[in-house]
Amino acid sequence: MSLEIDCAFDGGNIEAVALTADGADLAIRKDSNGAWFQWFYFRVRGAAGRDLTLRIVNAGASSYPDGWRGYRACVSADNERWRRADTRYADGVLEIRHRADVDTIWFAFFAPYDLARHQRFVERAAANPAVAARNIGHSVEGRDIDCLSVGEGMRSVWLVGRQHSGETMASWWMEGALARLLDNGDPVATHLRTIARIHLVPLVNIDGAAGGNLRGNAAGIDLNRQWHAPDPATAPEVAAVLAAMDEIGVDLCLDVHGDETIPHVFIDGCDADPMAMPAQVAGVERFKAALLKASPAFQTSVGYPVTYGGEAAPGMCCRAVARRFGGIGMTLEMPFKDSLEAPDPIEGWSPAASAQMGRACLEAMLAVLDD
Repeated sequence: MSLEIDCAFDGGNIEAVALTADGADLAIRKDSNGAWFQWFYFRVRGAAGRDLTLRIVNAGASSYPDGWRGYRACVSADNERWRRADTRYADGVLEIRHRADVDTIWFAFFAPYDLARHQRFVERAAANPAVAARNIGHSVEGRDIDCLSVGEGMRSVWLVGRQHSGETMASWWMEGALARLLDNGDPVATHLRTIARIHLVPLVNIDGAAGGNLRGNAAGIDLNRQWHAPDPATAPEVAAVLAAMDEIGVDLCLDVHGDETIPHVFIDGCDADPMAMPAQVAGVERFKAALLKASPAFQTSVGYPVTYGGEAAPGMCCRAVARRFGGIGMTLEMPFKDSLEAPDPIEGWSPAASAQMGRACLEAMLAVLDD
């Protein structure tokens, strides 16, 4: 049986350039209506018994080519459990090698989180009497923007995920955070729910998630540069979240992302904004200090420079929301590679690690809000 390679499913992205007996030359497609590309997700059929060699030949021209150095691709035999494959990057080509024991093998930039799983996550949450689920708007292509609210307190917390659709670790983070929030036997969760109302928007860029985009929405827009004045026509996702925030207010906002190049978990906060108030700076520092205690995978030595974002920085969620509401705005970044603080030779940074980070972040939120 000859090899077959396709990506005809939610989040799929690859093009076959040339097939060989035991592999293929491949290319990653650009985002729909956008120039970014790095995310890939595809399956290989007819693979059993083969030593596969898969070469992504346009890797050197991708959005973040430095991200390939030290990177290992994700591989799965069942599209559920993921581990890291033997991966090399040289001369602009990313080469993935894997011995296939079953007929169908899946490969991805990071463990995928498709729309079906997202829908199941929302439905499970909505079935819990402690959760209020609502649709706060629609995407460019008309998909629902879901919001899940938990807690009875006066403080308003917003947890925002996957503005950049290929950063699927944010969805796994949301699973971990919500699971702990709903644990009535957890003193951190119960206290946090007492002092705050927590609003989770787990998948902002839902069109990009469906289309296999790395970064942009269906209109080719980077949503995390639109928060100062989102256009409802091209960035309705951000417009919807911001409108909901305007109704409720924001004391703390954590925007959850993944970084292609940096092998660390870190915070980029509104404290880097020249317009930040002393209380906002202090709040970011309290969050970092508490997260250092809560998670061995978190660190504060490596991250973005204070100039990150350049002239577009005021349109980033963590800064724009902090300016608009006077609260604390932060971006959490997790790696596509392995974490150097908490390495895993089998899975690298993984869904489980992302979910655990979601759990740990609740302790940091509590440290800030309980002050």
